[in-house]
Amino acid sequence: MTKLFDLTGKRALITGGTHGLGMAMAKGLGHAGAHLIVNGHSPDKMKDALAAYTSEGIQATGYLFDVTKDDAVKDAIDKIEKEVGPIDILINNAGIIKRIPILEMDVADFQQVIDVDLVGPFIVSKHVGKYMVQRRAGKIINICSMMSELGRNTVTAYAAAKGGLKMLTKNMATEWAKYNIQVNGIGPGYFATEQTAPIRVNGHPFNEFIINRTPAARWGDPDDLMGTAIFLSSAASDFVNGQIIYVDGGILATIGKPANEA
Repeated sequence: MTKLFDLTGKRALITGGTHGLGMAMAKGLGHAGAHLIVNGHSPDKMKDALAAYTSEGIQATGYLFDVTKDDAVKDAIDKIEKEVGPIDILINNAGIIKRIPILEMDVADFQQVIDVDLVGPFIVSKHVGKYMVQRRAGKIINICSMMSELGRNTVTAYAAAKGGLKMLTKNMATEWAKYNIQVNGIGPGYFATEQTAPIRVNGHPFNEFIINRTPAARWGDPDDLMGTAIFLSSAASDFVNGQIIYVDGGILATIGKPANEA
């Protein structure tokens, strides 16, 4: 059974893999045996990330490129295929969010979020997918969001992009399943990261909201994403295609509870 989840000898490209949830998922794949190909845009963050992976005994190689630039992505993927080897797994994780009310949001800000969170995965998948189609094998994981299903104040561009990413995932699966390529998504819930640290304190309204809204009654730990990432990257998911797995502690399963209910 362990062979179903063994990634030894596989090469996994993770965009935005220098920090946060991307790094957590990448570490899971690395500990399962994969050689990580880490994408980022900051030389300093890349240096620190590669050192962190190496310290845990994970083989990792870094490549700096902008996922929204078609020519740059094509050149980078061609280079990776020659220098590191065939890309077996792609995790489209790079993303941004801008919390701005609709009436106050400039078109440029809306467009930037769409470009990074939706157009970026399309560009990277297109260039990686070309090689996967030729080899008739591959795994692609798009990092979606609960905002692929729900709206929330001030995140219009992000929700639009993540909703689009859900449907991009399904359409990629529709076109490429016949080539033995599995395309699925992961939708993280609310996780304990450096970014959320300031609001994850007792007494903070949003902290209490998340804990009360989540059936598991806690924030997710980044390590909670590892198992799902490994599953969707491994032979265990060879007949799973076009699905979004929400790792959210049950938030999307419930309408919530009344204020007077413990």
